[in-house]
Amino acid sequence: MTTANGDESLERPIQLMPKADEAEQQSPMYTVSLWLLALALLYTLYFAKSLLMPLVVALLFALLLSPLVAVMKRLYIPRTLSAILLICAIGGPFTLLAIELAEPAQKWAKQLPEVSERLTDQLDDLTGSSAEVPRQTVSQQEESSGFTFFGLFDRERKAPAPPPPVPSADIDGESVSERVKQGGMELMVAVLAATPVFIAQLLTCVILILFLLIFGPRLFNAYIHIFVPPDLRESQVDLVGTIQLELSRYIGTVSVINAGLGLTTGLALWLVGVEDALLWGVLVGLLNFAPYVGPIFGMGMLTLAGLAQYGPVGLAALPVLIYFSINLLEAQFVTPLVLGKNMRLNPLILIVWLFIWGWLWGAVGVLIAVPLLVCIKLAAGRLRETHRWVRLIETRA
Repeated sequence: MTTANGDESLERPIQLMPKADEAEQQSPMYTVSLWLLALALLYTLYFAKSLLMPLVVALLFALLLSPLVAVMKRLYIPRTLSAILLICAIGGPFTLLAIELAEPAQKWAKQLPEVSERLTDQLDDLTGSSAEVPRQTVSQQEESSGFTFFGLFDRERKAPAPPPPVPSADIDGESVSERVKQGGMELMVAVLAATPVFIAQLLTCVILILFLLIFGPRLFNAYIHIFVPPDLRESQVDLVGTIQLELSRYIGTVSVINAGLGLTTGLALWLVGVEDALLWGVLVGLLNFAPYVGPIFGMGMLTLAGLAQYGPVGLAALPVLIYFSINLLEAQFVTPLVLGKNMRLNPLILIVWLFIWGWLWGAVGVLIAVPLLVCIKLAAGRLRETHRWVRLIETRA
């Protein structure tokens, strides 16, 4: 016999089954929506980089300098004055350094086609010497065949010989040399063409930093009081304060380490007589802000500098060996000891992140990729929903 309760117990699974089916149907749609949102975000970051790049860089610098502005505000220094003083204090030394390095940078930009031509001439000599070996082999074979077949070979030698074919090695050498020369010229033209755009974006970034430092805190407080519920305001303010503190600590520490690396490398190169040692020291210190990728470019750059100064000899490897030794000491001992476990990042995730931002925004994307990942990691660590992603990012190698 069935009772009313029994009927309800029989009908209850029938009512719950459609809800389970709806949940199963919503889960794939939710995943697809997330992937579409990620693709749309990548599309926007790539095609709007001229607009977003100065804004993101300015936001990072504003987060870095905001604690200093707050400290100066407690000392009764107005925000406008403190922001201008900080920008001048940071931008002044960099401006003087850029003026000092302008002449050697222009010299290397002018010498780039000459260096490429010199290297291609040496490459042609190497390919030409390798092409002479088959020619000598052919002449030796003709002499031996003439000794074996007396009359027939003598009659053939009296006839005018056809012009020898051009060896394929010479053609390949010429094509390689032309490509190297063309690549050097294209690189110089690309650098010259990108200079006005870089200057415009730099000025835009400085103006944005100034306005963010002056008017940003008041705008943030207005946003908190207008849009954030009262029970979440304290946690949001605490999150932004934590990101500011940790990001300032990270960038400050890494900047000191990279400055020490550049200074040590430049001094070592100057002691062994490498030309423009200050330029190479500044460049390797700047490139070291991009882990793994920056040192590779630095070694390639110093390899070309050694070849340009010493030629294709063993001494040309001296600059890159000096830099490799100093960078290995910094990467294996100094940075892990100073930063510790607070900024631990998985190498595989980090290199993929660098490649993505390098594809999106070029050299600027590579330089700001790690600070962006640190900000995302700090923000995700304060949220329960994304705590597992933080554990994934911090996975040991």
